[in-house]
Amino acid sequence: MAATETELVLKRFVSEVQVAVPTVAVWAHGSLALGDFQPGRSDLDLIAIVESPLDGEQRDRLTIMHQRLLDEEPAAARLHCSYMARTALSEAGTHHVTWAHNVIMERPVTPVTRRELLDGGLTLHGQLPTELLPPLTRGQLEDFIRRDLAEFWLPATGKPQLWLRDIWVDLGLLALARATVTLRDGRLITKGEALAELLDLGAPADVVRDIHQRRYADPKPIGRLRRIRRAMQARAFVRRGIKRTLAMGGSPESSPTGPDG
Repeated sequence: MAATETELVLKRFVSEVQVAVPTVAVWAHGSLALGDFQPGRSDLDLIAIVESPLDGEQRDRLTIMHQRLLDEEPAAARLHCSYMARTALSEAGTHHVTWAHNVIMERPVTPVTRRELLDGGLTLHGQLPTELLPPLTRGQLEDFIRRDLAEFWLPATGKPQLWLRDIWVDLGLLALARATVTLRDGRLITKGEALAELLDLGAPADVVRDIHQRRYADPKPIGRLRRIRRAMQARAFVRRGIKRTLAMGGSPESSPTGPDG
């Protein structure tokens, strides 16, 4: 059986990153590891463990490597990777060199990502996540999720223009459902599982169907009036849902993340 575009770009990435920087391990998380990956729609969320913090020359080599992959491998357009120094794995708030959205930046690896890796990260090279990553401290994941809802998503519901865009409708509702389940049950769920949870939470069925089509099928075009109505429905539901979920209790103590965290 011929390898898929995703398999080819992952194999090439694992090979080339080891040439660019001293690499201890490469892991996948997100939908690729959780079994909900959708080619052409899902991101390739990767973590590379490197021996030590990257210097300017190494960052330049990574930029060149990623840009070459973009030019030659179509699937690389959705490849994101954070480079965590082996010496800083226990420091949860550390900003790590990250390739995302076709640029080099720095950002933390969130407790959600750490939990995904520890629960079932896909090892593409080197040691397993459980062999290198320290366990989360008590309440670390829950505090992060509450802070994310309170300081990122709740204020976002006060900005009507954002919710005219598909990405805010999709990620806003899915983030709420996933956060609610984690805070309630202590487990992580996929985006596919979150769609089913949304209906149980009382989300508008037509909005949930709209999200499902964009993730798993070919969505139909949306007219201006329908888009405005959908934005109002999604924004109101997410706002109510966040307040209900935060009322479960607990106090935030971690840094928030946005749609790409």
